[in-house]
Amino acid sequence: MSFWRVVLAIFFPPLAIIDKGCGSVLIVLLLTLCGWVPGTIAALVILNNPNS
Repeated sequence: MSFWRVVLAIFFPPLAIIDKGCGSVLIVLLLTLCGWVPGTIAALVILNNPNS
């Protein structure tokens, strides 16, 4: 997980995980629309997942 990805996940979560797949981006986008904190948490969890 790079520093710039974390910064991007904090400011615009869907853009930080754009290369993780359409489903992940859609989920994070919906969570971000519901609130900034859930979207940020979801993006950081997806970025921190070693299996993806």
